[in-house]
Amino acid sequence: MFGLFRKGSKRTVVVATLNARLQPMDRGELEDAFDAFMAEKKHGMRVVGGGTLQAASGEIEKCDIEIEVDNPTDARLTLLTEVLESMLAPAGSILQIPDQRRSINFGRQHGLAVYVNGTELPASVYEECDINHVLAEFSRLLGVAGVVASNWQGPQDTALYIYGRDFETMLSHLKPFIESYPLLERCRIERIA
Repeated sequence: MFGLFRKGSKRTVVVATLNARLQPMDRGELEDAFDAFMAEKKHGMRVVGGGTLQAASGEIEKCDIEIEVDNPTDARLTLLTEVLESMLAPAGSILQIPDQRRSINFGRQHGLAVYVNGTELPASVYEECDINHVLAEFSRLLGVAGVVASNWQGPQDTALYIYGRDFETMLSHLKPFIESYPLLERCRIERIA
């Protein structure tokens, strides 16, 4: 490993703040995929840490991935943002380069949150319907238009965080099911990126 580090080259740690609502476990899967890609291609970048920012309610707002970069040239930093964008980097993400006292805005995906009402529907709906069925249907209906990347369960509702290329396209794929499945009757839909 140390043999790849050439004398005279520089290492720095950058922070990718993703405008993505990812649980730590889901962020960990993204970090693992990033590390595997970078190791396979021998790009000299590796994840060295990360964190999750939560609102006072406990809901996730965004997450950080700390990445060590060998020789952080503009080309290498562009490669880093492009790889994250190909995986999951919603619009509004920021790459912070502390050693250079600058940041780079990046991100392409749009975000859609569906908040499933957990308290105001008839008891029979909660007994007969299943959130796992919702997840499976969302994944099937979205196809290549988006992915359910994470979720959060709050005291009043359960949020499903979906990311893809276009908010309206994702919503149009999901809307007929949302309007027909009893568990989604009083759900709330928000644009989150």
